[in-house]
Amino acid sequence: MSKTVGIPKGLLYYDFYPMWKTFFEGVGAKVVVSQDTNKKILDEGVKNCVEDACLPVKTYVGHVINLKEKDVDYIFIPRIVSVERKKYLCSKFLGLPDFIKSLIHDLPPIIDIEINYYKNDKFTQNEFIKAGRMFGKTKDQSLKAYFEATHQQKKFESLLKEGLTNLEALKVWEGKNLVKEESNYDLKIAVIAHPYDIMDEYISMGIIEKLKNMGAQVYTMEMLHKDLILEGASMLSKEMFWNYERDILGAGLYFLKQKNVDGVIMVSAFGCGPNSMTEELLERIFKREKEVPFMLITIDEHSGEAGIMTRLEAFTDLLRFNKKAVMV
Repeated sequence: MSKTVGIPKGLLYYDFYPMWKTFFEGVGAKVVVSQDTNKKILDEGVKNCVEDACLPVKTYVGHVINLKEKDVDYIFIPRIVSVERKKYLCSKFLGLPDFIKSLIHDLPPIIDIEINYYKNDKFTQNEFIKAGRMFGKTKDQSLKAYFEATHQQKKFESLLKEGLTNLEALKVWEGKNLVKEESNYDLKIAVIAHPYDIMDEYISMGIIEKLKNMGAQVYTMEMLHKDLILEGASMLSKEMFWNYERDILGAGLYFLKQKNVDGVIMVSAFGCGPNSMTEELLERIFKREKEVPFMLITIDEHSGEAGIMTRLEAFTDLLRFNKKAVMV
């Protein structure tokens, strides 16, 4: 029988699930994902995690516990150092496997290969070869699975550039049909955040869908081509150390420069170290320029849906008022 590999539905799942799923299926494993985030998963994560961790990490802990209860043979928790040349990720990704092991006991074996593209692809290829050996695969067999995985990842990323959100692109990539929406939007709003802050519909309280229901066409930073993000980031006086923070700032500044949206919303998780700097920078720049309305929403395990709804309604009302004022 095939060994089962559990993938927690949190953090970079929303960015790299196609690659990870394709690789493990390519080496003969069956992939099992944790449930969608719900109250039980979040409560378990909060209870078992350290208090000062950010909300997405607490949620991730809950997803690992959910997989433990599913009796999978392995859980995939990679040590992600870098996903782009000359750029690093937040330190929570670098130490994630050790962090999880220290919090949750009696886990199944963890596949904690290191994903590190800082210099080149070779190191990460060798790490995936190590993972393939756990399933009895040779170097050539593992590399074949790895290259197919990177091919599927590119297909997924091309769907994002067509204007789909990460969740929509994952559904299309898996062969599911999307429900066609009415396109009678009268607002264009950019929502910029780490993908796991807004694609997890439970912890974000469905911000994307709420905005759509309010008549807003939503754009995320994943929909922008890299050169546009770099164009926006070039407005900064120095280069950002972390690639996701560079992308958040670059996307925000691109929308500000082009003025092609009616407003920008940044969603940040309370306790996120890198975001504590980027959100402050972005908010100050938007307030100084006074060209595009900007709103910052901070989420944590205590956030209430009514409060989020009130702020979104007030923001969309403001944008419509501004549009009418310009037309007069």
